[in-house]
Amino acid sequence: MANTMRGSRMGTTSYETDGGLFAPRALTTYVCDQGHQVTMPFSAEADEIPDSWPCACGATGMLVGAAQNAPVKQKHLRTHWDMLLERRTVKDLEGLLKERLEVLRRPRKSA
Repeated sequence: MANTMRGSRMGTTSYETDGGLFAPRALTTYVCDQGHQVTMPFSAEADEIPDSWPCACGATGMLVGAAQNAPVKQKHLRTHWDMLLERRTVKDLEGLLKERLEVLRRPRKSA
């Protein structure tokens, strides 16, 4: 069985479109901190257009005309120390530390 390649004849077939219409587009412009502008086409029917787009310089461009959202305040992460202080007072912890140090400082019995 021979390997064959399928193709078309040269010059007889056009691969251009038949004059079909493209979907409607909306151009959006992004500007980075260094003043570079990036224009991207999105569908006019797009539900969500991103607020930021990467610029060629490596920075992030922000959508022109978009409201600048305030940074979201992050919740403070509770540490082990914070959770410990919810259960005991510092005075109680100092007492426990004193007891444990006394146990550790006692001389060991020889076997």
